[in-house]
Amino acid sequence: MFSNDVIGVLALVATLACYALNKRLYRQHPHVLLMPIIATPAVLIGLALLTQVSFPQYYAQTHWLVWLLGPTTVAFALPLYEHRSLLRKHWMSIATGVIVASVVSIASTLLLAHELGLSQELQKGLAVRSITTPFAIEAEKVLGGPTDLAALFVLLTGVSAMLLGQTVLRFLPRIRSKLATGASWGGAAHGSGVARARQAGEVQAVMASLVMMIAGALNVLAAPWVRMLFF
Repeated sequence: MFSNDVIGVLALVATLACYALNKRLYRQHPHVLLMPIIATPAVLIGLALLTQVSFPQYYAQTHWLVWLLGPTTVAFALPLYEHRSLLRKHWMSIATGVIVASVVSIASTLLLAHELGLSQELQKGLAVRSITTPFAIEAEKVLGGPTDLAALFVLLTGVSAMLLGQTVLRFLPRIRSKLATGASWGGAAHGSGVARARQAGEVQAVMASLVMMIAGALNVLAAPWVRMLFF
């Protein structure tokens, strides 16, 4: 029987190995179900179930991978700086879109969760589902909800939006602008959307990154007011 420290180290090695192999496989066979954000977690969950490794044992030595999401998100600032002219030119459209999208996302989520009779903990976790993980975790701390659930809902939202996004855009024939397409990906699927937008082009990726960053910061700032809805 391995100690928890050994299990944690093995879990870390397995995570990095699965991700590296998954990236190589996805380059050779770029199918949506083989994307690392989908396939790697599925394989790791299967391994955890087979080996009966609990989440605390897995998380003990892999928690710093979550911390790396912060610096990774900040790194998006580089292409934003290089294309800062887009922000100056379209700041009004971007700001309006982000505010409307955030309000609609939070309001519709909380209303539907309340109508379904979900617990307050689940409602708090769902409230931040439409922003990228580092911002969602900080906002969830303000709301007083479970950060692990918030991260899970963010992942599920990003993956589902990425899978359905292209289909939705096909039914919206008027959206042909690269800026609008990128903003849609960044606002609906945050980090996953940025990855998808990067496949479409540099302008789409920059706009998706910009919308993701602004929406995340806005939701963190709005968290104290959102918290009052639960009392």
